[in-house]
Formats: sequence, structure tokens, C-alpha cells
Amino acid sequence: MPELSPRRRMLVLAICCMSLLIVSLDNTVLNVALPSMQKDLHASLSGMQWTIDAYTLVLAALLMLAGSTADRIGRRKVFMAGLVVFTAGSVLCSLAPNLESLVAFRMIQAVGGSMLNPVAMSIITNTFTDPRERARAIGVWGAVVGISMAAGPLVGGLLVDSVGWRSIFWLNLPVGLAALLLTLRYVPESRAPKARRPDPVGQLLVIALLGSLTYAIIEAPHSGAGRTLAFGGVALVALAALLWYEPRRDEPLIDLRFFRSAPFSGATVVAVSAFAALGGFLFLSTLYLQNVRGLSALHAGLWMLPMATLTFLCAPLSGRLVGSRGPRLSLLVAGTAMTVSGVLFAAFEAETADVTLVIGYVLFGLGFGFVNAPITNTAVSGMPRAQAGVAAAVASTSRQIGQTLGVAVIGAVLASGVGASSYRESFVSAARPAWWIITACGVLVLLVGAATSGAWARRSADRTARSLETPEIKESAGIH
Repeated sequence: MPELSPRRRMLVLAICCMSLLIVSLDNTVLNVALPSMQKDLHASLSGMQWTIDAYTLVLAALLMLAGSTADRIGRRKVFMAGLVVFTAGSVLCSLAPNLESLVAFRMIQAVGGSMLNPVAMSIITNTFTDPRERARAIGVWGAVVGISMAAGPLVGGLLVDSVGWRSIFWLNLPVGLAALLLTLRYVPESRAPKARRPDPVGQLLVIALLGSLTYAIIEAPHSGAGRTLAFGGVALVALAALLWYEPRRDEPLIDLRFFRSAPFSGATVVAVSAFAALGGFLFLSTLYLQNVRGLSALHAGLWMLPMATLTFLCAPLSGRLVGSRGPRLSLLVAGTAMTVSGVLFAAFEAETADVTLVIGYVLFGLGFGFVNAPITNTAVSGMPRAQAGVAAAVASTSRQIGQTLGVAVIGAVLASGVGASSYRESFVSAARPAWWIITACGVLVLLVGAATSGAWARRSADRTARSLETPEIKESAGIH
């Protein structure tokens, strides 16, 4: 790829950040709109879970495929295709006549979304070749996630209250079209020197594993034991097949040797735990504020603002801390804050008093703000440069899997607790086991983060990196 001027590089960064903004904003805005969508579409609690999980599930399943395809046929091509599909999917979501259509259109959105974030990160990595400039660019990229977290509840609440829930999907249309035209004009094409070969069998096994597991969890409170066990069995068979098949491929979809690195395995567990907690936290909060307290979507967004603001403020601080002192301190702060927040809700029913509700939101926002930066840093820690992109893609996939499982598990627990009773009468007691699950996720972030960020963990990362450095990898990474 030709060397670009500083101004052109910043423009490429801005275009990539536009794609991240619409994808990130889409999720945070949607949470605030859930109660309104539920009433309008006459949907059950599991129906609301599917509007979130259909998206995150497809995204998790296709992220690595999209990244490797972009490396092979051209990053700009795949990025532009992603913008077209995501924007078209958003328009379809805004027109959905029923819940089934909405879930299907959310899956189309996710196909487009899978082509945006990992590919945009590859474009940024190849545009900013100077390590210091690249670090600053990735810092800006991370700040956009914080902006979407902070703006999402407010923007969503304002749109839902003034125009209706369908308008949240209209947001993506002007931004998506602008990003598409700017990409066509200013983003140069780039490819990997040696792209990974497709792994269709591995891809199908991942889809079977994630899809059947999520279905079994979400539908467990409503389906019979037979159907739940059948889908659970499919998930187990898919997992076993994946563990048997992937090590036998020269270029697997998921290189299982990565998990010999304690920091990489730790980053995967932390990502799943933290994002499961986030998915569950947002799901419970928006249903409680609107369906139990009876707040409007905008007022619910305002109540969640302390959490979003702390996430926005702490994310860059955590990035600087990881850069100067490593990931350990950030992970300890994140795990502690998320655990204490979960305990406040689980043991002391923090949602029933205004002061403790705000404290719980502030603590969770603080913890989640600190957790994101060390996940990617720890995942790629010590990996050969040629493998760093794949390692980062696995970390991104783990985030989506975590959010999918969080909404599935928390929603299933809530549904089984509420039963035939009304939300107002039974929500707080029904949600208590769900809050304990979120607390357990915080404890996992704390313990696994502490265990996999020490000296022995770094040694295991070094050993893994040496075992991965085949002559081909060394050549593609420029190591001689």
C-alpha cells in the first residue's frame, strides 16, 4: 500500500471510526428501545433476547471469516460490502412488521457488521505503520466505543420517546452512506502478503456450536427438556468435532495452540466474562427502569448515563495504564469494581433505592471502562507479529460470544423467575439470581486477570510464540 500523507491517514481513521460508531451505537441504542419494541411487536422476553442475540451470534460466528476474506480479496472491497449490507439491514429492521422479521433482519445487519470492525482495524494497522502513530490511532478507535456507550442510552431514549423505536435504525443510513462514499474516494486497497486459506468445515462447526448453545439457553424456560437437551447435545458434538478437526488443519480457523499462552487464554476468559456481565447488566437495567419503575426510554437512558460516562472516561485511562504498567492493574480494578457492583444488586437490592442504584451503575461503568484495553493487549501479548491479527480477532469474537451468552443466560434466569407474575410484583426477586451470575463474572475477571498477567504467564506466552514461529510465519512477518 502506498505511503499516505498525514492528512489522508487521519481521514482513513475517521472513516473507519464512522463504521465502528454505527455498529457500537446500534447495540447500546437497541437496549433502551427493548420495552417499546416488546409492546409494539407483542413479543415475549425470549423474543427480546433474540433481537440482541441473533445479531451478536452471527457477528461472533463470522468475524474471523470476514477478517481472513478481507486479507485475501482486499480489505477495502470487504469493508465497502460490509457498509452496504449493514446499512441495508438497518433499513429492513426499521420496516420489520413482526418479531420474526426483525430477528431475521438483525442477522443481515450482523453479516455486514462482521465485515466492518475487524477489517477496519486491519486498514488502520496497515495505514499507520509507525508504532507510536498506530498506538494513538487505536486509542482514538477505542474512544469511539466509549462515545457510543455514553451517547447510546441518551440518543436511543430521545428517538424512542419522540419518533418511535423504528427510528433507532434510521441513524445508520446517513452515516453508512457517507462512510461508503468516503471509503470509495479516500481509502486505498490493501491485502495481506499471504492470506489464510478458508476453513469451511471449521466455520460451520462454530456456527453449529454457538447457535445450538444459545437456542438451548434462551428457550429452556419455555421448551421441554427434550428439545433443550437435544440442542445442548448438538453444541457438545460441534465442540468435540471442532477440537478434533482444527488441530489437523495447516491453517485452521482457530489455532488451538494459541491457548497454550496463559495471557491469551486469560484474555479469552476475561472477554467472555466481562461482556457476558455487560450484556446481562444492560438487559436487566433497561427492563427494570422502564417496565418496573415505569420510566420513559429517555429517562431510563439518563439513569444509565453514570455507567456510560464512567466507561467513556476510564477506557483511555486504562489504555495509558496498560501501556505504561502492563494489563495487571487495569484487570484488578475492573474485576473488583464489577464484582462490588454485582454484589450491591444481588445482596442488597441496589435497584430499589436511588442512591444505591447510581452507585451500582457508577461501579459497573468504572469496571467495564478498565477491562477493554487489557483484553486486546493481553491476547496479542508475545504473539509473533504475523499472528497478532488473528489473536486480536479471537479476542473480538470472545467479546461477542460473551455478550450473546450474557443476554441468553440472564434472560432465561429472569424468565424462569418471573413466570406468570407481573414484572412489577416479582422482577426484583426474580432478578436476584441473575445479579449473582453477573457478580460471578466480575469475580472471574478479577481472579483470571490476576492469575494470567504475572511473570509465569509471560513466560508461557514466550514459549507459545516460539512454537508458532514456523519459517513461513517468520518470513511473512519479516523476521530473519
